[in-house]
Amino acid sequence: MKAVIQRVTEARVRVEGRVAGEIGPGVLVLLGVEIGDTLAQADWMAEKIVNLRIFADEAGKMNLALKDVKGEMLAVSQFTLAGNCSKGRRPSFDTAADPEEANRLYTYFMGKVWEFGVPVQSGIFQADMEVSLVNDGPVTFILESPAKKVT
Repeated sequence: MKAVIQRVTEARVRVEGRVAGEIGPGVLVLLGVEIGDTLAQADWMAEKIVNLRIFADEAGKMNLALKDVKGEMLAVSQFTLAGNCSKGRRPSFDTAADPEEANRLYTYFMGKVWEFGVPVQSGIFQADMEVSLVNDGPVTFILESPAKKVT
């Protein structure tokens, strides 16, 4: 499981011209699910992102987590994070989870984030989406869950 995390002052996702999800200050998470990813990895990813200290404290240091600042999350499924661009000129998506499993883990991930007390908005799974954001900083991280052996 892979995620691109962007600290934002606002973000939204539109589908067919309509806003599907929109947040104020918080994080935009692009989440990619790969073959073999597990519920344990989704648990790990949710806990890690909610508690990642990427927000400034009163001294301007990154010491506060999403839940500390009462921020929101916009989670967008992003199968292209599983793309392999190492050979040829067209990405290979051989490691991307099948849509049913990817949607199950994406939905589960969002549920875990809610359990941590962080409001979550989302895009629409498998839709053609337009994502817009104001990156705060800019602050962007790439996070990959540990090996498939996570328990």
